[in-house]
Amino acid sequence: MSLLHVLALSPAPQSGEAAGGPGPLMMNLVFIGMMVVIFYLLIWRPQSQKQKKHRELLGNLKRGDSIVTNGGLLLTVKDVKEDRLVCATSEGVKIEVARHAVASVLET
Repeated sequence: MSLLHVLALSPAPQSGEAAGGPGPLMMNLVFIGMMVVIFYLLIWRPQSQKQKKHRELLGNLKRGDSIVTNGGLLLTVKDVKEDRLVCATSEGVKIEVARHAVASVLET
């Protein structure tokens, strides 16, 4: 078949149709917008809330708290400094731990 036959067999656009109208473009923008909203709700917002909760946990550390470090050490806070914690594992054994290395505070 030649190109002339293909063009002759293809349906002609109707008089009310606009060739290449804004329909597909608008649908693509709506789809992209929905993906951004889903990304925000499922990934960014929960992570942000988790980071905020962890910052509050680190800010509220006080003497006597039992903590777990990211390395899995179970320690008791003896002194709180600006960016470090002086902790004890047993009587007479003190360890300095970076504040950001605290994973959680144990309930006592």
